Amino acid sequence: MNFTLKVWRQRGAGERGRFVIYPARDVSPAMSFLEMLDVLNQQLVLKGQEPVAFESDCREGICGSCSLVINGIPHGPDRGVATCQLYMRRFTEGTTITIEPWRAKAFPIIRDLVVDRGALDRVMQAGGYISSNTGGAVDGNTILIGKDRAESAMDAASCISCGACVAACKNASAMLFVAAKVSHLALLPQGEPERATRAKALMKAMDREGFGSCGNQYECEAVCPKSISVHFIAAFNREFLRATVAEPGPLTEIPSDPHAEFR
Repeated sequence: MNFTLKVWRQRGAGERGRFVIYPARDVSPAMSFLEMLDVLNQQLVLKGQEPVAFESDCREGICGSCSLVINGIPHGPDRGVATCQLYMRRFTEGTTITIEPWRAKAFPIIRDLVVDRGALDRVMQAGGYISSNTGGAVDGNTILIGKDRAESAMDAASCISCGACVAACKNASAMLFVAAKVSHLALLPQGEPERATRAKALMKAMDREGFGSCGNQYECEAVCPKSISVHFIAAFNREFLRATVAEPGPLTEIPSDPHAEFR
C-alpha cells in the first residue's frame, strides 16, 4: 500500500510549526499506524534527516501515550481503540493521511507530535485519590459492593488518561477525564472520605490548567479509546452540586448505576 503523509513538524512550543509531506511506500496492511511511522523514521534517518517525534510505550492500548490526531480524529477513524491499535488496512490505498498532535492550550507542544500532558497529572494530584492505610492487602470480601456498582466503577476506572477527549472537544474540556476519575471513586465506599472535597478540587484544578468547559456535543465519547460514556459527566455534575450546595450525605445517595436515569 502507498500513502502520502502530511505530518506536523514543530521544534518546540516557542517555534512556528508547519506540515511536511512524506511518501509512504510499500506499507503492509498488517502494520499498525505506529509501525508505519517507525518505518518512515527509519527512512528519514537513512537520508540524514530528522525523524518525526511521536510518543508511544506499551503499544497495546493500555498506556494512552500514542496521542495522535489522524485525519482530524484523535486516535484515528476506528472507535474504541488507541492509535497503536489502528492498522493501515483501515485506510484507502493512495490517500493522503494528515497527522497532528493534540491541539489544546493545556497540552503545549514539546516537539512535532509530542505534547506535554502533565496537566492531567496535576488535576489528579489535586484530589484524585483515597485515604487508605498502608500494609497488607485487604481481603476482597471485607467491604461488600454490589455487582452493578462495581461494574459501573470499573467502567469509569478504565480511563487511560490519554487526553483524546480534550483533543476532540472544541473547548478543549477535560470533563470526561475528570468525570471518569471522580465517578469511579465516588461509586465505591473507599472514596467516601474525600468525597465532599474531591469534585470541587478537581474542577478547580481543571480550570487552573486552562481546560475549557464541556460543550455537551459528545465528541469526547466518540473518540475515547475505552468508550467511556458521557453519562459519567452527569454523575460528576451531581457530585459537584452535592459538594457545593448540599450537605454530604451517605454513600447510598449515589445511584448504583450512573446510566439509570438516562434509560
